[in-house]
Amino acid sequence: MKLLLSICLCFISISFALDTLSPSTTLRDDGQTLVSTGEAFELGFFTPFDSKNRYIGIWFKNIQQQTVVWVANKNSPLTDSSGVLSIDSTGNIFIHGNQSAMAIWSSNSSASNPILQLLNTGNLVLKDGTDDASYAWQSFDHPCDTLLPGMKLGWNLMTKQNWFLTSWKSLQDPASGDFTYKIEPFGLPQISLRKGSQIQFRSGTWDGVRFGGEPRLQENPVFKPIFVLNTSYIYYSFENIDSSVISRFVVNQSGLIEHLTWSDRGEWMNIANMQKDECDMYGHCGSYGICNINKSPVCQCPTGFTPQVPEDWNVMDWSDGCIKKTPLNCGENEGFQKFSRLKLPDSSQLWKNGTVLSLKECKSACLRDCSCVAYAVTDASGCVVWFGDLIDIREYNEVGQDLYIRMAASDLESNNNDKRTVVIVSVSVVIGVLVLLASVSSFFIWKRTSRRIEAQQLGVNNVSLDYNTSAAEEDQALPLFDIYAIATATNNFSFTNKIGEGGFGPVYKGVLPTGQQIAVKRLSKESGQGLKEFKNEVVLIAKLQHRNLVRLLGCSIHGEDKMLVYEYMANRSLDLYIFNQTRGTALDWGKRFDIILGIARGLLYLHRDSRLRIIHRDLKASNILLDSEMNPKISDFGLARTFGGDQTEANTSRVIGTYGYMSPEYAIDGLFSIKSDVFSFGVLVLEIVSGQKNRGFYHPDHDFNLLGHAWKLWNEGRILDVMDALMEKPLPESEILRSIQVGLLCVQQQPEDRPTMPSVLMMLDGENDSLLQPKQPGFYTERYLTEADSSSTRKKPQTTNEITITMLQGR
Repeated sequence: MKLLLSICLCFISISFALDTLSPSTTLRDDGQTLVSTGEAFELGFFTPFDSKNRYIGIWFKNIQQQTVVWVANKNSPLTDSSGVLSIDSTGNIFIHGNQSAMAIWSSNSSASNPILQLLNTGNLVLKDGTDDASYAWQSFDHPCDTLLPGMKLGWNLMTKQNWFLTSWKSLQDPASGDFTYKIEPFGLPQISLRKGSQIQFRSGTWDGVRFGGEPRLQENPVFKPIFVLNTSYIYYSFENIDSSVISRFVVNQSGLIEHLTWSDRGEWMNIANMQKDECDMYGHCGSYGICNINKSPVCQCPTGFTPQVPEDWNVMDWSDGCIKKTPLNCGENEGFQKFSRLKLPDSSQLWKNGTVLSLKECKSACLRDCSCVAYAVTDASGCVVWFGDLIDIREYNEVGQDLYIRMAASDLESNNNDKRTVVIVSVSVVIGVLVLLASVSSFFIWKRTSRRIEAQQLGVNNVSLDYNTSAAEEDQALPLFDIYAIATATNNFSFTNKIGEGGFGPVYKGVLPTGQQIAVKRLSKESGQGLKEFKNEVVLIAKLQHRNLVRLLGCSIHGEDKMLVYEYMANRSLDLYIFNQTRGTALDWGKRFDIILGIARGLLYLHRDSRLRIIHRDLKASNILLDSEMNPKISDFGLARTFGGDQTEANTSRVIGTYGYMSPEYAIDGLFSIKSDVFSFGVLVLEIVSGQKNRGFYHPDHDFNLLGHAWKLWNEGRILDVMDALMEKPLPESEILRSIQVGLLCVQQQPEDRPTMPSVLMMLDGENDSLLQPKQPGFYTERYLTEADSSSTRKKPQTTNEITITMLQGR
């Protein structure tokens, strides 16, 4: 009897490991699931993190960290585990509670001989049992926040079906959130991220190869982008190059668009951020303004234009944009100025000619219409012309498209200038040939000496990766590694060895022939970090020795390739833990407090105990590395500055740092000191305690960032509400309260109100029982300037991602 019962139970278990559901079967909320044939996906009832509600969802089957990619009843949750999924004989799919016949969700579909099947693509399909070729309904037609390979983002022009992503309301609630990611149906195809009705990010127009000349999605080993544009469909999709790779696009609750892939280390790795920097903020430079992240300031008025409100541009408020120096009057002498390597303007105000026109014909078509302000010719759509102001233009260094903007004759280059240019070009060609001949003869001599000169400039020694470790340690000079040996150690900089990407480029894991693990930071050409910053980091960090500072093992220079070789940190960076709901559970309060203390001790060494006083200038969660025992180490000294003697502060016109961590006096006036680092430390403390990012923090009741939220709770006497819910209870509330108060003291608006790092350590150690009451923090909203700092209110749109900036401060 027991054997028979066991066999029956086993049969029941197997029966619910199937991939189909029919009108004669149901799926109940008691552990029953559907599993796709290849066991890639699973469907069943689930509860989101820190929620009590139940939903029907689809998730990856073989990933320990449950990752839900689709939710059926996202706006209609069940409050208990009595849910049932079923399909009736007409092909309608229902979810209802066990105690009620009323459905809380239905597909409103129909099919004869209906079968509901979970495919190995993650698509839940309803089909006629006798017809496998077509679907009466499919979940891919109703996406949530995730785009899987094979899913579409766009339009079925025949049925008016619109496929778009919608963020979750929060980590606890999969209901429709504030952000949508969709293809705009007007003008040229372009993808936009909207918060409500307001555009936050725009991809640029499709040029036949990619969106807006954007280089980020090119030549990657993970996925191939697909775009279809014809009379029946407009949609974007993608497919994995390697079918064994697990990847997805997702729009999270903060509006961040990420392409994630599952790594062998058992975690999601971000391989592409759509919003990379401040130039990706929609309309960042206003009408006609051109944004270039590699220029300072990033916003420039094009030739023939001037800032509409010059005094606003002097305080880096570019939202009003530019105006033409000479207004247009539809005169015969008007012409066009060519601008190259651009992300073309927002295409909602353009006209697309249905016939194929040459560049000259397109120009004539624009000239004939006095309302036409610009034109371009694209491979995908031919001649296009714009009406109204040109919004959201970006300039790239290499890729991009040509745009011709209408100008008054007085603002165009004269014919004399053109002729002079021809002469100059001709002379330059002759000189260039002579220079080339001379260069060829000296090339090999230069090749033999260049690396030795570079090494001398940096004060390092040239070695290969099979160097004797003990000998290298005895040599006080920093080793200069051979690039080919580094390539071998990192498996030729393979994607599987990539462990992250910072503001200055990707980071790879490598192994020396001795077995020592290393981390190699390869500086990208577009990073903006030149030889000066590279040399600064090499020389500076090589002389620093402290248990809470990362150790630099050496560097490499090969042409434009510049690399830094560090000791490998097994647990990577702090941001991967405190901002992640799964890994965050590994950090109880004890570990978090030890990390806070470790960062404080590292800063104290930089500010007081090292030979020179050092200001880090880019202290943030991603620059705090964690070793195998979770000890924090401050890294990335490319932006650091040294003070000598009694110097306590300095001023710069080149403001460099990360929004969300920069102090007000530094971001606005370029004034930095040890108190600038103290401000960044205070932001870090509040992020570690709360598990939330300062920049991009979301709360349904207000628009404050994390500093503003903490300040609000402090004034309401509810400051402990800011604590991360992931931390196991019971918690030492007095110690946490002290840490929060220290954090608020560090982020006060005025630098003279902030404590020094010795005082911070004393307060954290409890040596000073009576702490001062904090004053209002700086930058406690998402505005870059507070109304108290400027007579003009900033009108910059909010963004959610962390941005490392380099900009020239207007004086």
